[in-house]
Amino acid sequence: KTNKQMAEEVSLSSITLARYRLAKYLKPTPIHEAPEFGKNVYLKLECWNKTKSFKIRGAMNALFAVKEDVTQPDEVISASSGNHAHALAFAGAELGVRARIVVPLHTPKTKLMGIERYNAEPLLHGSNYNEAEAESRRIEENENVLRISAYNNAHVISGAGTIGLELLDQIPNLERVIVPISAGGLIAGIAVALKSVNHFTEVIGVCAQNAPSMYNMFYGMDHPQKWDTVAEALSGDLEIDSITVDLVRKYVDKIVLVTEEQIEDSMRQLVFNYGIVVEGGGAVAFAAVAQHIVDIDSHPTAIILSGSNIDQSTLIRVLNNSP
Repeated sequence: KTNKQMAEEVSLSSITLARYRLAKYLKPTPIHEAPEFGKNVYLKLECWNKTKSFKIRGAMNALFAVKEDVTQPDEVISASSGNHAHALAFAGAELGVRARIVVPLHTPKTKLMGIERYNAEPLLHGSNYNEAEAESRRIEENENVLRISAYNNAHVISGAGTIGLELLDQIPNLERVIVPISAGGLIAGIAVALKSVNHFTEVIGVCAQNAPSMYNMFYGMDHPQKWDTVAEALSGDLEIDSITVDLVRKYVDKIVLVTEEQIEDSMRQLVFNYGIVVEGGGAVAFAAVAQHIVDIDSHPTAIILSGSNIDQSTLIRVLNNSP
């Protein structure tokens, strides 16, 4: 299949199927009003989903597809900076699929514990996500194991898209959504869901300044990747053939950047003002609004808080505002 054909497999119907599959296992995540930004602004708490991130949606939907295809073995390999790994481990335990996940050596302990809790096998390899992903490709080729990309997979993207359908139920007059963006699986799914229903819904992506891969692709820029970031979940280069590229170009309206300081400030705001713990990568969309990088007007807006898997030491450092 060509990239275009695989991208076209992500549709309102594929997202609706994902929602049907997931309904038995996942409840809709709540929304929380954000009055400091206006009366029509809401936080979507994916940080409260199972495995503490949105990733469970795509991982579980992808493994449902594996189980429904009798030609596929009940074993998968993947690479992850942590959240996809945690989600794939949980989904594998629920659906009876063995998961091995290659994770970078610096992966937070809380994410490793999440993998091992569900009897999946974490394989620590490489100093960053790119090296872990290369190792997962090597295992895929050498051992003929099915690889489930954290984002370059129509089932994973469709699973993430179920957030869009939930938002339409929770905020029927929704006009704008602001979404963390790394390689684009989350924003692609949400954008397809929302724009299939109302083409005029504005979809804005937010990258960490130190993890600008999709921003660079979108605008033809060359900002450097810096692996030292509080938003480590967003780090990594795009797979050359990623179907998210076509989907983001087609459905996303704009992408903005936020700095490390802006992310950490927003993590503190979320704890002290809302009582919500969010990891760095999960707080970037909130940061874009709180720091006025994205201006909020009267249009009903949803801000995605995408995950809360954060090490105790990192959380304490951020809350103490120490370097």
